[in-house]
Amino acid sequence: MDKKYNNFVSTNKIYMIVIAFLTILLLYYSSFYIKILSVIIYISLVVYNYKISKSKRHEWKKFIENFSFKLDNATRNSLIKLPFPLTILDNRGEILWYNQKFSSIMKNEDILGANINNFIKKFSVRQILEKRKSIFRFIQLNDKYYDIYGNVIDSSENKDEKIVILYFYDATELFKTQSYINKNKYDVMLIEVDNFDDVLKTVEEGKRPLIIAEIERSINAYSQKLKAMFRKYDVNKYVLCTQDKYIKEEMKKKFDILDTIRKIDMGNKLEVTLSIGVGRGAETPMENEKYASSAKELALGRGGDQAVVKNKEKLLFYGGKTKEVEKRTKVRARVISRVLVDLINESSKIFVMGHINADIDCLGSAVGLHRTVKSLGKQCYIIGDSINSSINIILDKIKQEEDYNGVFISSNDCIDNLDVNSLLILVDVHNKGNVSNIDVVKNSKRIVIIDHHRKSTDFIEGSLLNYIEPYASSTSELVTEMLQYMTENPVLKPIEAEALLAGICVDTKNFVFKTGVRTFEAASFLRRLGADTINVKKFFTDNLDMYLKRAEIIKSAEVYEGIAIAVCPNNIEDIVLSAQAADELLNITGIQASFVFVRIKDEIYISGRSLGDVNVQLILETLGGGGHMTMAGAKLKSITIDEALQELKNAIKKYIREGEE
Repeated sequence: MDKKYNNFVSTNKIYMIVIAFLTILLLYYSSFYIKILSVIIYISLVVYNYKISKSKRHEWKKFIENFSFKLDNATRNSLIKLPFPLTILDNRGEILWYNQKFSSIMKNEDILGANINNFIKKFSVRQILEKRKSIFRFIQLNDKYYDIYGNVIDSSENKDEKIVILYFYDATELFKTQSYINKNKYDVMLIEVDNFDDVLKTVEEGKRPLIIAEIERSINAYSQKLKAMFRKYDVNKYVLCTQDKYIKEEMKKKFDILDTIRKIDMGNKLEVTLSIGVGRGAETPMENEKYASSAKELALGRGGDQAVVKNKEKLLFYGGKTKEVEKRTKVRARVISRVLVDLINESSKIFVMGHINADIDCLGSAVGLHRTVKSLGKQCYIIGDSINSSINIILDKIKQEEDYNGVFISSNDCIDNLDVNSLLILVDVHNKGNVSNIDVVKNSKRIVIIDHHRKSTDFIEGSLLNYIEPYASSTSELVTEMLQYMTENPVLKPIEAEALLAGICVDTKNFVFKTGVRTFEAASFLRRLGADTINVKKFFTDNLDMYLKRAEIIKSAEVYEGIAIAVCPNNIEDIVLSAQAADELLNITGIQASFVFVRIKDEIYISGRSLGDVNVQLILETLGGGGHMTMAGAKLKSITIDEALQELKNAIKKYIREGEE
């Protein structure tokens, strides 16, 4: 209609121009009376044209207003009677308007002015306004599920004011179908009796078939409860294939089969324990089997007696609260040693590297390997970038030895000298977060790992040889055993033997924690090679200032749920002192575990210690740390001491709560 009106105005202008031209001609050639008559006619036409134009303009305006009104009513009626729910929100999420369908799904409640988040929790107006998200899938509203589509428009009155229109599409049937498919997807579970041989050794020969039968009966009954396909593929290994809904139930019950198996009593002196790996969330059973295998390996690497569920990249841990029992065999140590010798002989250069803030266990094992590699006729270097101040005494003594000139190098020197045939041996560390320099690892093609810590989720993959034994007291113990098989007549200098013995002493707290028969055998071997226990004791002597600082840390301790928690004063920035204070706190009656905080620059370090009843590893894993049941640590960034304390207390509460369930 606007177009027609504009055409009328344009045509009218043309007519007026033509009449004006004719009037001018008449005025030029005609008599006086004709000229007067022409002017009168022209003025009359102008007045008439003005009135017609005004009338037409009013007519067009009225027509357009009526048409717009009809259009608004039609639009309004269409929105109200749309076949799917719709609502309009302001930029705060408050409901401005909704149609009949939305009213019906809200059971005709008067919700005008209410906030949409009062009814829909998993929804964010802010994400729609910022255009970060426009579709929300499978949002539950009352007893149905909807896909919500959001659209943002500017307010006609205020351009800064945004209006959000939400369209609800009923996806209940699709949700139910997908849920049914997911629930009936098949997961793979691998079960291994991780201490099978050790348990049988503690049982009389006549009762061994009975305990084997009882183990199999328990696992078979468990598989029937899960309605699983069940097969035994080795003397102590089983595979189960079951639907995901049953695995979810087991996760809620925290895999109570671990407790059931542990209660088996057929005269065995050791508790029977399982390591379980579950693979779920993959597209095919073959992928789930790979997940399960990786999960079970991780469970074994963390000490066994636990279940690990791997859902693509996500890992969940259950169990692992029992005390570790030594169950290594020297056969494995001998096999690993021979393979390592072959790798060393095939290598051009050997580099040994430990963890950040290398302690005496790390240094001792590195020194022991250096001597053995040299005896095999190969060059060996120790990367010594990050050394703990507590080992300066023994480190200075080692460097005075002529054989160690140029042995300790920097990470940059190592990277410059690496080639495709170089071998990197990581000692006392196996995860990316704690390794002394991750760039060295990334540039190394051939890697060997020797460690005694429980396997963590960010372990270094792709190693040629992986010797992680969480049942060992220390890496120094593992290296001491290995070097006996790597050469026919192992020889160590007294200072090297003392470094290895010092590593064992520190990690066992002078043969108190995690000390097995083989720990004493390793110590005895080192003593025969010239290790002096008096010299080892001297390595750990403190000056008066250090002693007083440690006492100051202990003085700040508070007891929370039977656990001592202390914070180092601002003038103390020493990880070693905090760890020593954590050890000292265990000497107090009634204290089952201890945690000590120390701030160094922008990072907070936590040292955790336990007498065995409390698993400090599980507590600190919640904060991103790890370690052993009786000795663990964690590092926090971008956080205050008060916030870190609260996070630790929350982790302790969670640990206690799970233990009571």
